[in-house]
Amino acid sequence: MRHLLRKFPVFNKHTLIRSVALATAGSGLLYSSIDTDLRTSISLAIPSPLLESLSWPWRTLREMIARPSYVSLDPMQYGKIPLLFSRIGSVPSEDISKGVSGEVGDGANTSRGCLGRDSIANAAARVGPAVVNLSVPRDIYGLTMGKSVGSGTIIDSDGTILTCAHVVVDFKGLRSPSEGKVDVTLQDGRTFEGTVLNADLHSDIAIVKINSKTPLPMAQLGSSSKLRPGDWVVAMGCPLSLQNTVTAGIVSCVDRNSSDLGLGGMRREYLQTDCAINGGNSGGPLANIDGEVVGINVMKVAAADGLSFAVPIDSVSTIVEHFKKNGRVVRPWLGLKMLDLNPMIVAQLREKDDTFPNVNKGILVPMVTPGSPADRAGFHPGDVVVEFDGRPVGSIKEVIEIMGDKVGIPLKAVVKRASDSSATLTVIPEEANPDM
Repeated sequence: MRHLLRKFPVFNKHTLIRSVALATAGSGLLYSSIDTDLRTSISLAIPSPLLESLSWPWRTLREMIARPSYVSLDPMQYGKIPLLFSRIGSVPSEDISKGVSGEVGDGANTSRGCLGRDSIANAAARVGPAVVNLSVPRDIYGLTMGKSVGSGTIIDSDGTILTCAHVVVDFKGLRSPSEGKVDVTLQDGRTFEGTVLNADLHSDIAIVKINSKTPLPMAQLGSSSKLRPGDWVVAMGCPLSLQNTVTAGIVSCVDRNSSDLGLGGMRREYLQTDCAINGGNSGGPLANIDGEVVGINVMKVAAADGLSFAVPIDSVSTIVEHFKKNGRVVRPWLGLKMLDLNPMIVAQLREKDDTFPNVNKGILVPMVTPGSPADRAGFHPGDVVVEFDGRPVGSIKEVIEIMGDKVGIPLKAVVKRASDSSATLTVIPEEANPDM
């Protein structure tokens, strides 16, 4: 690596601080000498990539650190304070600007997947035009008792809107007194009368349709399966009826089970984030940094901050396909209580019972509902499902995906039992009661 050797006469402590900062930041070499006039000079060997910075304007230490008018370098008071310097203004490097096009905003851009100054703003700009405000009047015995207010996302230019069922359907699962009519307000101020086409209370997902003479802005759907804990996400909607509101946060958990939240009924999975969510955000989109919808915001923990939940968009896409195919969500029911196994759980079970099947993964059946399809098929408590419909399985989610909407279709399951015996059972799923 090329270096430039420069000499800086040290007239005061500020010159000394800047010199040491350059040497430290650039991992350069620092030399000092004292001449016969008792003047100290410092020589710096500076890496060539840092030479450009010598021509930048500099901010003082006081400007960079939010301290009182006095600045103490005593680590007992403030900890270790680094020697800071900063470039003023925006000068994107050639590496960043190369290969990036079509970005929204006029600031420094970053490559796809990287978080930059404009990343959140760009994501919001892509999704924002497709976010709508929904309002449904609530009547009791013919008296108007306010409105149910929420958010939605246009997912098709023909006016198809994704939202939460609890926004457009009352708590008993009946249509609103306005016979399924919803007031829809776009981000640009246009208003439409929408109609509730489908609603699934179990997943809390609904479809609203509006008609427009011109194509409407629509959001692109992403994939929630690609999310990881720590990924940045953006929540949009109309909290407290404040339209065009954007909040940001990170994904805390990608597969939070409904049982973890104390919710009964069938198993559901949620994306957990720390985005600020309030009343009116329900039904709004949760987007990734690329401006793709990865979830639909449904709820938050009222007594806690930073605990918000969204339905993963992969699950929502499956629900939408059910709506198109059947007009409702068809959920097969076996009558099994199931538990995912892993090597640690298996080791604990084998420690208590040495006859427990010698498996590395599978699904434990701790309980079988009497009279259920699984009971009639011959399942017993203690069975371990290792194969379902000809495919190896290791999680409840895999079994649910395999069943899909196969109601009344025989499915074969291979189970392991005590002392490593096995059995092949044929089970015929029934359609689940939607109130379960």
